[in-house]
Amino acid sequence: MSCFLSCCASLTCGLCTSVASGISQKSARIGYCALFGASLILSWLLREVGAPLLDKIPWIDSSHTHTKEWYQVQAVLRVSLGNFLFFGILALIMIGVKDQNDRRDSWHHGGWTVKLIMWLLLVILAFFIPDVVMIGYGFISKFGAGLFLLIQVIILLDCTHNWNDAWVEKDERKWYIALLVVSIGCYIGAYALSGILFIWFNPSGYDCGLNVFFLVTTMILAFLFGVISLHPQVNGSLLPASVISIYCAYLCYTGLQSEPREYECNGLNKSRAVNTGTLVLGMITTVLSVLYSALRAGSSTTFLTPPSSPRSGENKPLLEEEMEEGKTKKEEKEAKPVSYSYSFFHLIFALATMYSAMLLSGWTSSNEGTDLIDVGWTSVWVRIGTEWVTAGLYIWTLVAPSLFPDREFA
Repeated sequence: MSCFLSCCASLTCGLCTSVASGISQKSARIGYCALFGASLILSWLLREVGAPLLDKIPWIDSSHTHTKEWYQVQAVLRVSLGNFLFFGILALIMIGVKDQNDRRDSWHHGGWTVKLIMWLLLVILAFFIPDVVMIGYGFISKFGAGLFLLIQVIILLDCTHNWNDAWVEKDERKWYIALLVVSIGCYIGAYALSGILFIWFNPSGYDCGLNVFFLVTTMILAFLFGVISLHPQVNGSLLPASVISIYCAYLCYTGLQSEPREYECNGLNKSRAVNTGTLVLGMITTVLSVLYSALRAGSSTTFLTPPSSPRSGENKPLLEEEMEEGKTKKEEKEAKPVSYSYSFFHLIFALATMYSAMLLSGWTSSNEGTDLIDVGWTSVWVRIGTEWVTAGLYIWTLVAPSLFPDREFA
């Protein structure tokens, strides 16, 4: 039996090493995305089955007066903290990496066996942290999650503009027709969804003025997007306007469905099946946002990197100065710049970890949790606020070049 266990351990270590080597050879981003996905799965599993286990850990809480939902929130936050520390440490280490000659470049792409162990130890360590620390982390996570939502909006705006530019640059009739068809389809979808939401969240016999206000505002914003983007003084297009319109309608839906189940104007059945479907959709959106931000927003090699320090040599002999200058030029020629900012890459994952924790815990870290995911008035206003911020940023991208013609807008 001892020999058998030794062989199993050896094979397991060999398998982990092979997987880590394969990740390093292909793409580091795949490995980090896999770790992020593993943290989401672990959080979800512990949320469902971890409450009885946490109840037995004295430094988490010894009063035994909290509900099962409170322990579920604690499980989610502790996995999130371990994951946040992992990506946060890497983000700090990778500040200033500009080219592949930097030793930290190999740390970013390699050493996966060590990083897997480090990630696991940090997640385990989070369960040994006193409860009072987790209260602070839960509070900070709300701001980190809000920052991630803001970055998500900026990424969406960037994506829609790039999509529009790519099809326009083809300069072919079929692509212009495709632009028109997709734009009209998105607008029809946005208004159709808004109409369905009126049926679901404005039941007869109740005063649902708040829900009506949210829905009417969403429809007015969609109309304004189209009008402003087609104005002759604005360099806009109908495709981005339509995509942002349907995204705002989706945010309005997620906000309304997050209303408490006892609220009479919430016409949806707050069953676990409905709630799980919303969670899955939210998680898919989160993962896609992280992947795109890592590939697109993290492509800047100057983000979070210090400026190049000036060469010193003003007091050196001319021959020595020329030799050092030639050596520096040779090194700069051989050094290949990194394709994206490693530090920003890890920062995106750290913020996404906070957002995922808030999504799983219903944006709460209070003593009373919730048996439903992403439900409560906090969730409602976070979603509606994100919708309005999205609308404001999009309108700003349209009107800013006209208001400030002397400035460059990327």
